[in-house]
Amino acid sequence: MKIKFAAAATLTALAGTVHAQSSVTLYGEVDTGLLYQNTSAASYNTAAPNTGGILRLKDGGIYTSFLGFKGTEDLGGGWAAKFKLQGAFDSTTGKFGLSGTAGQAEQFNQESSVGLASPYGSLTAGRQIIPMTYAMAYTDVRQGDYFGSVFTSLVSINAAAGWPGTSTNAQLGAVFDDNAIVYTSPTFGGVSASLEYSPGGVAGNLQGSTRESAVLQYNNYGLRLAAAYYNGHDTNPTPTTVPTGLDNNRYVYLGGLYTINGFSFSGSFGNGRNPAHPSTTNFNMISGGIGYRFSPAFEITSGVYYEQDKNHSANKSTEFVVGANYSLSKSTTLYAEVGHVANKGAMNQSIEYGQPVAPGLATTAMMMGIRKQF
Repeated sequence: MKIKFAAAATLTALAGTVHAQSSVTLYGEVDTGLLYQNTSAASYNTAAPNTGGILRLKDGGIYTSFLGFKGTEDLGGGWAAKFKLQGAFDSTTGKFGLSGTAGQAEQFNQESSVGLASPYGSLTAGRQIIPMTYAMAYTDVRQGDYFGSVFTSLVSINAAAGWPGTSTNAQLGAVFDDNAIVYTSPTFGGVSASLEYSPGGVAGNLQGSTRESAVLQYNNYGLRLAAAYYNGHDTNPTPTTVPTGLDNNRYVYLGGLYTINGFSFSGSFGNGRNPAHPSTTNFNMISGGIGYRFSPAFEITSGVYYEQDKNHSANKSTEFVVGANYSLSKSTTLYAEVGHVANKGAMNQSIEYGQPVAPGLATTAMMMGIRKQF
């Protein structure tokens, strides 16, 4: 009995030592608002008919609700081991968000990664929010919000290119990638770089379902600049698709944001195309934005998002958005936003992510809500 007690005491002491060098954090955000939209559609299909106006409680007026766990262990000498598990959920129903597999929801559908951080940069592996996503949000006055931003604009050109909305695998570019290996460099004079490679894991086809991307960023003196390149093979695969290794998903992005005396100005250009068949899929995305922070707690932002189908001149879309955020505290924000989109031809640019609009119709949406961080 004494031997067992001594062994247990020793293990407890060792566990306490390890725990003292590590940290695990539970974190998340819950975002719910009331959305009104004067047209709607049942899906992102470019042939989906108008189902009329809609009033609904909607998750994600600023960003989706999510729950996460992250941990860091200090290894000494500037090295650390880390992990991150993060999953989106619908605050109005409690359901988990979409995964990379069509029609399925997953608990950690945004990030499930492990890696090392060092003085020479960080290396992480697993499902991740890719570097291009951050670069686009950081150079948009609207910060990649779920209501009218570069994010909803990217979703919209994906819809126009044939993305069915049943998984997070995009037709053009990406927001999340499975099996991703990402290296992020240290920052030198405001400049940093990120490289991503995602092996496809397809037997007999080393190019099958692979992804690769590179991002170069600058952040100094109130100026943010970003350049991103993304390339994917076997875009938007389904469980029944046989990967061929076809290079059919390429997205390039250039963006900038400048902040001075409370004002923020942003602009960007993006192009998404299918390199194997550019005559069928080739879209430009152009944005501009202005914002002003009246106080540390109150900010107004606005943006214009233009999309163009380069293969069909009749297919184009222009969206205008204005939003106001007021912070009740460091962790609680009230928001109100309104947007209008003029879709032409087969374009169906949406205003609020997760609420499709019918193609070719002018649409107006308004949303008010609250976002709570913890």
